[in-house]
Amino acid sequence: MKLDVIKLDGSKAGSVELSEDLFGQEPRADILHRVVRWQRNNAQAGTHKVKTRSETSYSTKKIYRQKGTGGARHGDRNAPIFRGGGIYKGPVVRSHGHDLPKKFRKLGLKHALSAKAKAGELVVIEDAATEGKTAALAKQVKNLGWKRALVIDGASVNEDFLKASRNIEGLDILPTMGANVYDILKRDTLVITKAGIEALEARLK
Repeated sequence: MKLDVIKLDGSKAGSVELSEDLFGQEPRADILHRVVRWQRNNAQAGTHKVKTRSETSYSTKKIYRQKGTGGARHGDRNAPIFRGGGIYKGPVVRSHGHDLPKKFRKLGLKHALSAKAKAGELVVIEDAATEGKTAALAKQVKNLGWKRALVIDGASVNEDFLKASRNIEGLDILPTMGANVYDILKRDTLVITKAGIEALEARLK
């Protein structure tokens, strides 16, 4: 598939041939869902923790005799049914991450790129080069109509563009190796440089 290439000032800069394998697939929601779920689970801290019966700070003395009270049998006040006692089967510190095959992760990224291309939310720019001035870049972004955009550059990010984009709300930039399904899908517009296209094709071949 062919797509027009533009510059940051909105002028045309030719066209580029996009790989059907990367941008021409029929997006599948189940594949995208599994990859996003894998990403978010790996990012989850898993530091939630409650105290069990053995960790609460009450006396371990038997609170009353075993028989003859007419009540239930209890050992100490650390039992889960008492206020301030240990929590039964509560959360513990653990990893929420799970494995996902590398081939499946690659497929998910291809489907995310294809989803943006199919929705008409893919923009190819010649390069992400700017003078490093936030005001100038913000004006260009506004003129291009990008509200929530992710820019994917080549192997490395242009330092001036990165510096200028830091204070622009809704604009993020990543190198090719940082491109991921979650960040692509949560933005309204996906912007890729020509160098980014080449690097993505090399990464996902």
